[in-house]
Amino acid sequence: MRFILPLLALLGYVLGGAVYKAPVKRIESARMKMIRSGTWEAFAKKRNAMRAKYSTNADVHRQSVLDYADNEYIGYVTLGTPEQEFLVVLDTGSSDFWIPDKKCMQFRKESCKQSECDPGLVCKVFCPDRTCCAKKSANSNPCEKKHYFDSSKSSSYVELSTRRSFEIIYGTGSAKGFLGNDTVRFGREGERDRLLVPGCVIGQAESIAEFFADTELDGILGLAFKDLSVTDTRHPFLQAVQLGLVDPILTVYLQRLGESAEGKYGGVYTYGGLDNENCGPVIAYEQLTLAFYWQFRMKKFSASNLVFKAGWEVMSDTGTSFLGIPSAIINQIASTYNAKYNQTTDLYTIDCNTDVEFVLTIGDHAYVIEKKNLVYKFGNTCLIPMFSMGSGAFGPSWLLGDPFIRQFCNIHDFEKQRIGFAEPLRK
Repeated sequence: MRFILPLLALLGYVLGGAVYKAPVKRIESARMKMIRSGTWEAFAKKRNAMRAKYSTNADVHRQSVLDYADNEYIGYVTLGTPEQEFLVVLDTGSSDFWIPDKKCMQFRKESCKQSECDPGLVCKVFCPDRTCCAKKSANSNPCEKKHYFDSSKSSSYVELSTRRSFEIIYGTGSAKGFLGNDTVRFGREGERDRLLVPGCVIGQAESIAEFFADTELDGILGLAFKDLSVTDTRHPFLQAVQLGLVDPILTVYLQRLGESAEGKYGGVYTYGGLDNENCGPVIAYEQLTLAFYWQFRMKKFSASNLVFKAGWEVMSDTGTSFLGIPSAIINQIASTYNAKYNQTTDLYTIDCNTDVEFVLTIGDHAYVIEKKNLVYKFGNTCLIPMFSMGSGAFGPSWLLGDPFIRQFCNIHDFEKQRIGFAEPLRK
């Protein structure tokens, strides 16, 4: 054994805890789906009005008024005993975990649940309760098509001694409900070597924002720091760290895929260590400026003949597939690459043959985001995945979403409060 331990150390294995890998899958973002269906403009107007409402309130964290319209990667978790499965955003830009509760589905009376009572002509003829026949809007209950948690079916569920409510505000509404406690597993039921975490606090949402009706996801699992938590609780990964099940390191590898990659394997989250299978050696670590978001300093940004050296607070965020950029800079980027801003879709379109490259200087290293991660093909159109962060009056000025994370694996070190970057082995 005395010979094995040094060997394991040399190979980079962490002896303090196991390492677990959970794949994520790629989906088409809600924004793109709504653009295709013609509903994006109405959604964007409502979202922007709500953002404006909360932007003047210093007590509301910026995270709490964003939405997941641009999210393209989701993962599986299960709750309870026996397991109940959910699709969630594994979001390094937030710190709470919630899924729809069974109570979120209780919007139809028992007398209306028979097939002959579905709204329509059949209902008016055969349904005993004619109040069931009124046609509801598509978004009358965003929980309607979601997987929901039924705590009565879980032998490991623990009801809190005192009911605690929560509400998390998003772009067009909120998720609100109450807190409970149960076992969480990262990955799908039946997969091997999953991270199993007992005693996790879960948000059981009794209502969710109408926006979520247009998404494949069921809920959100935050992976930032506890101080960001709206409920002031540890999310499941921090609970695993607290219990000594894993070391406090999370590595994110996102695979670059084409526009037809809906539902396919999209990368891996590695809980408890580095991902040596998909990521190369760590280029460098950058100390966080605030252990709240995954927030750090960026010294310089350049694109073509543009060079900016002001220095900014930036954050890495797996919850969006776009780059958030200060408005003064994004306007110059658009001008340089002849990108056209579409006010209806809130997108910057560009000639597909344009060579685009961003260089981000973080610490002593320049990180290049290549064209393959900066020019998205959408039907017959191409776009640059970026949006304006406004003036950046508080909080991070930049948001580094999937274009950056696909270019570089992100290594999140909770204990040392730092973030590292590595080249992916498969590009």
